[in-house]
Amino acid sequence: MLAQLTEAGDLGEEWRGAFERAPRSAFIPDEVWAPDEDSPNGFRRLRKADERNRWEMLANANGVVVTQLDDGIPDGPGVPTSSASLPALVAGMLGHLHVAEGHTVMDVGTGTGWTAALLSARLGESDVTTIEVDPAVGHAARKSLSAAGFEPVSVIGDGLAGWPLSAPFDRIHSTAAVQRVPRAWIEQTRPGGVIVTPWGTPYANAGLLRLEVGEAGGPSHGRFVENVSFMWVRAQRPQEAARPETAPDSRGASRMDPELANETVHAAFAIGLLTPGARYMHTWDEQDPAPTYRMQLTDGRGSWASVRYKEWDDEGAVHQAGPRRLWDEITRARLWWLEEGKPELTRFGVTVTADGEQAVWLDSPDNPIR
Repeated sequence: MLAQLTEAGDLGEEWRGAFERAPRSAFIPDEVWAPDEDSPNGFRRLRKADERNRWEMLANANGVVVTQLDDGIPDGPGVPTSSASLPALVAGMLGHLHVAEGHTVMDVGTGTGWTAALLSARLGESDVTTIEVDPAVGHAARKSLSAAGFEPVSVIGDGLAGWPLSAPFDRIHSTAAVQRVPRAWIEQTRPGGVIVTPWGTPYANAGLLRLEVGEAGGPSHGRFVENVSFMWVRAQRPQEAARPETAPDSRGASRMDPELANETVHAAFAIGLLTPGARYMHTWDEQDPAPTYRMQLTDGRGSWASVRYKEWDDEGAVHQAGPRRLWDEITRARLWWLEEGKPELTRFGVTVTADGEQAVWLDSPDNPIR
């Protein structure tokens, strides 16, 4: 794996020694969830003792390894809630931190413990604090870290609250996506420090934010530097899009092919920025004259919309209800993206004020879009 990362240019020379000292396979649990097309939820339990070759292939590949489903609750729907991240992505995120000797780092979302080990190998374990909200996951990571010879400050708790006892930090690194950068992270980072975190909207969980912390009492500014998708921090998970329980109060034709609402990740990211709270799923609507594939939108506050893909410009293709007309908002948001020249997500950024308010902008903090 190390050779693959180096050849692909994913691993900087300054991180090579850390990746050699802390191979990911040393932090993969003996029991993981392997992709399985025949399983109803797409995963099957895989034990190292039973399928060692398959386990080693997953552990040493440049891919994600799912280590927990449904927050560890038995018989859940099978939603991944903890994993060992893609090695190339981990290398890239650590590169965006721009760490140097003597820096202190808070690692939010310990997971398997691998990222905390890499940071410890690079900076020294006394300068690394890692936080995990799930006790079972956190305790397992402590054992793996100790077995590998690393003893960073390990906390079982809410990463959104940070860890004041180790603050202030020079860097904060999160492996869970947020919709809002916690005020505590700003307050616990030294002025001029850097926060690197996945950041997204319910519509598009797609950006990696690199935020530079401003002087005390002043704003912090950052730009999206990559397209990434991580599991949400538990306290900021968006509500699931659901089938509407109310009848539509308006019906009509669509002015846009719904395929274009997710034409590219850049379009979806911009749409998500301009339609706060909106989330979508796809459904088959049995109430149409013939079963029809539809894009279903909700905002979790009583507004919903549904647009069919086939014959989307016919009357009755769009159903909407509630205080907001969500499909109209989606259509206007994509039109704005087109008028702005189809900006890629790396042209967007975020400003966070000292009191925790967020503003999203295009190209410059002087050009806010909401």
